[in-house]
Amino acid sequence: MNDRRGWPDRRDILGMIAALTTGGATRKSFAETPTDDSAPPLLGARACLLTPEAVQGPYYFDPKLVRCDIRENKTGVPILLRLQIVDQTCRPIAGARVDVWHCDAAGLYSNYAGQGDNRAQPISTIGESFLRGSQLADDAGVATFKSIYPGWYPGRTPHIHFKAFLNDANILTGQLFFPDALSEFIYRDIRPYSARTAKRDTMNKNDFIAIGAGPGSFASVTEEKQRYLVTLVIGVDPAARSKASADITPQALGPPTSGAPSLRDPKRVPPIVPGMD
Repeated sequence: MNDRRGWPDRRDILGMIAALTTGGATRKSFAETPTDDSAPPLLGARACLLTPEAVQGPYYFDPKLVRCDIRENKTGVPILLRLQIVDQTCRPIAGARVDVWHCDAAGLYSNYAGQGDNRAQPISTIGESFLRGSQLADDAGVATFKSIYPGWYPGRTPHIHFKAFLNDANILTGQLFFPDALSEFIYRDIRPYSARTAKRDTMNKNDFIAIGAGPGSFASVTEEKQRYLVTLVIGVDPAARSKASADITPQALGPPTSGAPSLRDPKRVPPIVPGMD
C-alpha cells in the first residue's frame, strides 16, 4: 500500500515510470553521438542537442552560494540533479559554472515577496536562499546538486531554472522540465505537496515556455532507492553570444564573493563535493 505521508512503494513507482512514455522521460535520437571513444558518456540521453535559450523569469538572483546541497530546511521528495554541459559535438565542457534555482513544494521561491496560493495573504521569503546554488562542472562537464522535487505555482508547469556560464559573453539561460505523470503522482500522494488545497492549472502541453524549449529540455528521471536521479544534457555553442549576456558585463558579474565561482580563475573555486549519498 502506498504511504501517503512518505515515499511511495515500488509497485507505484514502476507503474508511474511505465506511464512516462508521453511525458518526456527520455530523449529521442536527433543528432550524432561523440566520435571520440575517450569522451565521457552523456547522462540519461542518446543524443546531443543544442539547448534553446529560455526566459529567465522574475526569480533569479545570485546568492553567491557554491554548494551541492541546496535544500537548506526544505522538505520534499529527494532528487539528485546532474547537469552535463557539452558543446555541439557532444564533448564535455569542464569548468563551466552552473547556477540552479527553483521553487519549494508550496511553489515558493526564496528571497521574493508576494507569493503563494492565496493572493489576499501573500507570502514573503525575503532574506532566504533555499533551493539556489552554484557549482563548476567537473572533467566530464557535470555539475551536481542535491535538492527536492520542485512544486508548482499558477500559470507554470513544474521546472528548474539553470544558467550555464562559459564566460562573460556566453551565458545560456534555460529551464528543465519533468514528466507530467510523475509530477501528478507526487503532488497527489506525497506530503508536503499533497497538503496544498489549490489545484495545479498548467501541464507541459500548455506551458508556453516548455513548448518553446522542446524535447531537449525534458529531464531523464530514474528511480533510485530513496530519491530520483534527474539528469539533463545541456548543449552549448562555445562561440555563441547569448541573449542573456547582453545585459551582463564583466563588472556586473564580479569579482565573486563568499566563495562564488570565478569565470576567470577556476582554481579559486572550491572543488565539486563528491559523495552525494
